[in-house]
Amino acid sequence: MRPIPAALPALLVLLLTLGAGAAEPRHGIAMHGEPKYPPDFSHFDYVNPDAPKGGRLRVAAPGTFDTLNPHVVKGVPARWVGSPYDTAGGVFETLMARAWDEPFSLYGLLAESVAVPDDRSSATFVLRSGARWPDGTPVTADDVLFSFDAQRRHGSPNRRLYYGRATAERLDARTVRFTFAPMPDGALDREMALLMGLMPIHQEAWWQGRDFAATTLEPPPGSGPYRIAAVDPGRRIVYERRPDYWGADLPVRRGLYNPDRIEVDYYRDDRIALEAFKAGDLDLRREASPATWAAGYAGPALARGAMVLDQFPHGRPEAARGLIFNTRRPPFDNVRVRAALGYAADFAWINRTLFHGGLDRSPSYYPNSELAASDGPPEGEELAVLEPFRDRLPPELLTRPFRLPETDGSGPFASRNNQREALRLLAEAGWRLERGRLVDAVSGRPFTFEILLGDPGDERVALEYARGLDRLGIRARVRTVDSAQFQGRLDSFDFDMTVRWWASSLSPGNEQLYYFGSEAADQPGSRNYAGIRDPVVDAIAGSIAAARTREDLVARVRALDRVLMWGHYRVPLFHPSADRIARWFHVKHPAVIPLYGAMPDAWWVER
Repeated sequence: MRPIPAALPALLVLLLTLGAGAAEPRHGIAMHGEPKYPPDFSHFDYVNPDAPKGGRLRVAAPGTFDTLNPHVVKGVPARWVGSPYDTAGGVFETLMARAWDEPFSLYGLLAESVAVPDDRSSATFVLRSGARWPDGTPVTADDVLFSFDAQRRHGSPNRRLYYGRATAERLDARTVRFTFAPMPDGALDREMALLMGLMPIHQEAWWQGRDFAATTLEPPPGSGPYRIAAVDPGRRIVYERRPDYWGADLPVRRGLYNPDRIEVDYYRDDRIALEAFKAGDLDLRREASPATWAAGYAGPALARGAMVLDQFPHGRPEAARGLIFNTRRPPFDNVRVRAALGYAADFAWINRTLFHGGLDRSPSYYPNSELAASDGPPEGEELAVLEPFRDRLPPELLTRPFRLPETDGSGPFASRNNQREALRLLAEAGWRLERGRLVDAVSGRPFTFEILLGDPGDERVALEYARGLDRLGIRARVRTVDSAQFQGRLDSFDFDMTVRWWASSLSPGNEQLYYFGSEAADQPGSRNYAGIRDPVVDAIAGSIAAARTREDLVARVRALDRVLMWGHYRVPLFHPSADRIARWFHVKHPAVIPLYGAMPDAWWVER
């Protein structure tokens, strides 16, 4: 191709380089079908475009933090109060912004347009001419290339995995084209264009002479509506809204990021955070505990309406939370052992006594959504996905649904029938009871292990589960460590069992390999906590991003869900059916709650 004159406008360069018959620049892109909002839309439906700016919002975060760069493996990044999928908040921006009332659609943010051919073999982004860093300099293609290279080399394992499939080319000062390599099976990953649109962009000039891979408490500049105004390492971080923010009037920003100041205080004990909220020292609180929701907020403030408790139903998958086995270590490398330990406790009793019956047990890796495998045998498109792997799947997977062990909720332990089934499976795996203790039938080694926790709030469930294990002759030690140590042990897979979760959107894709794929099993810092190495999981999870229709995607995800559940990689815990948020009356929210649930990024403060 002949060199392109640098003076040509970015849009003309784009049209010339795309060639005849290629896709035209668009304002947005959807994973499947067309995006909901037209090119001339003024704001998302779930925001109040006239929300007042100003005021202060005070929130709590658990644990601690030791870095202000959330886009590398090292350290525990500072958290943000906004969307549940966004740890960077309003500081760092991406090429495109996600709409939370669609399964997976993006609209222009730093980029004014994206051009993607029908086969999605590439994506060409044209940056907005007005996009600016806090020092007034423009966001350029060089910043995009720097961010791509830095995160491909030093970013989290999932980003290294995604970005390793792409190459980047600077077409001019405002235009970058990414070209995507086929997956191992030869198919093109149709999600890659959207993943590149969600790549966080950093300022190349600021990072010169600094180590992108290291932890830092020096605030990196972002192009977003907030800047980091103050940091008390590990204890507090303060964000201030930038009055000179370049994108305040963009459709994807209108009605969002309204408080002038957001103060995030860190608490190691959630009970203290709750008391701080009730005392009026915090303004907004997501509540995870049904027991606390039922009784923990009672008082004069709630009675007179100064404090408000909101429940927001939604359609997103809830987090797949569970007691996760580390299958890298024996005896959890044996599926019979893992299946047996699912019978150890009466989870109906745990739900009733610890959570006021306010949660649902999670029989899926995508609970509360259409992505969960059906309560019946696989059929139709889902069966067609599973059929090629028939000889490598448990025979019962194809003939009946996965069912969690049933308990009657009458006591803290599993039923006698469940205990007998657990001991039967353990005997098949080579374990026997001796004087009330379960031992290896060959070595005589007792069955003992540690349940590692990073949140004291998980102790009650873990202790009740350990009591149930004791009835099977198994000794489980529950150990809670501080958040930094927990993260370090999690990243290096230094645990026997832990309480953790996997969060998925309504449009799962590449991240499923990061969660469950064999390649991620040995990558420090990956979210394949269980150490899953299953070619069937790899094949189905790897095919999800290539789905060309929504129906095809749902069938593949349901098939993956079924394979994972029959793999017994976790003892499923519970999920809520709605977002529970407590707020003081001066904190307001829009009338419309999007598909993905409550989004405090769109809330505002009235005093």
